[in-house]
Amino acid sequence: MTSPTPQQPQHTQQPHTPEPNEPQEPPQSQELAPQQGAPPQQRAEESQESAAGTPSAPAPAPYEETRIERAIGRGFLKASSRAMAPYQTAVIRIGFAATWLLFLLREWPNRRVLYGPDSPWDLEMARRLLDGNHAFSVLPWSDGIAWFECVYLVAIVASALLMLGWRTRTMSVLFMIGVLSLQNRSIFIGDGGDNVIHLMSMYLVLTRCGQVWSLDARRAKRAAAAAREAGSHTGADAASGPDAAARPSLDVPGVILWTVLGLALAVAQLLGSYGLTWFEHGPFPHVGWGLTLWFLWGTHGVWWWVQRYAPGEPRIVLDTLAKLAHNAALLVIVVEVCLIYATAGWYKIQGSRWQDGTAVFYPMHLDYFSPWPALSDALGSNGLIVMLITYGTVMVQVAFPFTLFNRRLKNVLLVAMICEHLSIAFLLGLPFFSLAMIAADAVFLPTNFLTWLSARISDLRDRLFRRGGSPAAAEGPTGPEPEARTHSGGGGHTLVG
Repeated sequence: MTSPTPQQPQHTQQPHTPEPNEPQEPPQSQELAPQQGAPPQQRAEESQESAAGTPSAPAPAPYEETRIERAIGRGFLKASSRAMAPYQTAVIRIGFAATWLLFLLREWPNRRVLYGPDSPWDLEMARRLLDGNHAFSVLPWSDGIAWFECVYLVAIVASALLMLGWRTRTMSVLFMIGVLSLQNRSIFIGDGGDNVIHLMSMYLVLTRCGQVWSLDARRAKRAAAAAREAGSHTGADAASGPDAAARPSLDVPGVILWTVLGLALAVAQLLGSYGLTWFEHGPFPHVGWGLTLWFLWGTHGVWWWVQRYAPGEPRIVLDTLAKLAHNAALLVIVVEVCLIYATAGWYKIQGSRWQDGTAVFYPMHLDYFSPWPALSDALGSNGLIVMLITYGTVMVQVAFPFTLFNRRLKNVLLVAMICEHLSIAFLLGLPFFSLAMIAADAVFLPTNFLTWLSARISDLRDRLFRRGGSPAAAEGPTGPEPEARTHSGGGGHTLVG
């Protein structure tokens, strides 16, 4: 640093006394000259002020933000600075993808009867229903059995790859298309869990659910480590700057996948396939499914191009928008789960069987919902157990949305609800409904528990494969894993984690 240049002293100019025959010069500044039309007293005062120097106006007081403005600023900074709950969204991604994958694999022998050409709800009836409710499905595009088999296989592959976290942005869109296409083809098939998967498949498209526990995160971590190592050997970081050193390499599989999907969408659009409208009957008002899919396809391309060729402000802007979309979708998921439990609990309160404590008795004695008849009879014959389960179910569902801001109470009720869904899966024979609800409940799991569970699984994996742990094993997609919330207080205000 260089010392500041000393200020040169100002030389005062002596007033010049004109000679008797020397001509007078006019005033150099019009501001210093008194106004000609002003009274003599005002002209004298102005002359004195101009000679002595006009006093400077007082500096305005600094602007002070109000409490509401500060709160809004802190909220916007928190919502745009990072994608919150990376571990919870990863569990949601794995849970829903695994649930839908297991369902498709279990129904593989019956797929043509459930959703295909052998279904009693034939394709013509499905088209009439789709014309009325304006739902989206790609199965009406063709009557051929080959097209149905292709859609079913793509749904299985997309679910498996989304669960593993390979190209999560693309696979989340294909997963959504597979879920909507099959479920809207035969809407009378399902046990309640299909509605949750239906909604969550659309929300996952807007989330950054591959930040941790995914093949994308591992690939990004390895690429970042290779770039840092190459920069340390060649000096690229110092010579080209951090943006050049962080530029990702050419992603050939991603480019091929993006091109193939774009061509497939263009062909379907040119052929006038069913449901690909531009400005009507879409996921949003005045936004059709054709416009939505093209927007997602173009957004993925722009994201890749900016990440590779446009460092600086464009990259920061897109990253901020992606974080805002992720956090908004996460908030919608939280509200959705709360509404599910709140409405279910309040409707149960209005039922007479739930009021007298006997509602659980009846499904335990139905043959269709009794995979273990002896166990159902043993539990159903005990009036005290039936009453406790009935009242406990209502109280947990009604109270849960009101306990989100208390960490300890929320975690206790969360364990109770997970146990409730496990009992439904085991006693009533509804495994996929229970898996879907447990996956939705995962948005409220504590971050400390998830990181602890991840460490235990990593240790077990290293022991099984006899691989020594390394410091880099705990790193996330581009270095350290996303920040985990580690508040130790039991009554902290928290919605997620």
